[in-house]
Amino acid sequence: MMPTPDSRALEAFDALLVISFGGPEQIEDVVPFLENVLRGKNVPRERLLEVAEHYYHFGGKSPLNGQTRALIAALASELKARGPVLPIYWGNRNWHPMLADTLRQMRADGIHKALAFATSAFGSYSGCRQYREDIERARAEVGPGAPQVEKLRTFHDHPGFIQAMAGRVHDALGRIPAGSRASAPLFFTAHSIPISMAETSPYVAQLEEACGLVSQILGINGTLVYQSRSGAPTQPWLEPDICDAIRQLHARGGLTDVVVAPIGFLSDHMEVVYDLDTQVAALCQELGVNLFRAGTVGLDPAFVEMVRELIVERTEGSAERHSGLLRAACASCGPDCCAAPGRPAIKSGETP
Repeated sequence: MMPTPDSRALEAFDALLVISFGGPEQIEDVVPFLENVLRGKNVPRERLLEVAEHYYHFGGKSPLNGQTRALIAALASELKARGPVLPIYWGNRNWHPMLADTLRQMRADGIHKALAFATSAFGSYSGCRQYREDIERARAEVGPGAPQVEKLRTFHDHPGFIQAMAGRVHDALGRIPAGSRASAPLFFTAHSIPISMAETSPYVAQLEEACGLVSQILGINGTLVYQSRSGAPTQPWLEPDICDAIRQLHARGGLTDVVVAPIGFLSDHMEVVYDLDTQVAALCQELGVNLFRAGTVGLDPAFVEMVRELIVERTEGSAERHSGLLRAACASCGPDCCAAPGRPAIKSGETP
């Protein structure tokens, strides 16, 4: 039987492992990186090469690894100042440093049990369960002596995340001339996923709640839309797409300004700098609409402190903090959450 969060809270941990998606850092990395991302998926080669062009647009370098390094540095300072003092390791799912290599280093360093912070706020197969499967796959690859790794919970409604996002949206609204601010629509964006994946997770419900919490702080109404869709055109994915939503508003007339807040992303990585800052920006320029893109939470002090709080929940047994009401759905990343589409949820007592 899986231990409850309360029974796990006071177990000893001797490291923090930050797990991210990973990204290429030079042109030669792009195709091998995308092959890792798409391994086992029925994605045509031409689609892979199409996505590669997004990376080539930026010289083959994703911003993500640099942003992960910066987050780790901020976390190290936070933990040194306020505790608990833990060494921080970094492993990626799809590019170097690869997760299995990091676990080998942790074993060599004498690490026995680590907490893992996955750079994903919302529960879904790709944003939650797959991280856990990747951890177990990497542990199996490392073999005897591989450290145990327990993933920290998702945090879509943690006050630190919500406050940080609200601050970013507030800053974007502040860049709009005062006379136009009240009429500017606010779109929250998140990565679209297949509807079959959404049906096995609290992804949409958590996103809607987070958007509502940020809107409540700011005293405005925002609309959730999606971006970065991939996959076969015949496969239904979450909609509406951000570009379609902007076109529809523009067609009604009177649209001069729009605020886009990528609430589904923690840092300004490729889906933000290409899909929003390049493609959506080009659409807005074509339509004569001023785009005001809110930042991601990034290194906001409230967000960095939130990560420390998630650690302290497990090391000291402190109470979980929630701004919303959906805490029972995937809040503690239980064994039955976020099953892969077409696969049954893992039952209590089983490993992913």
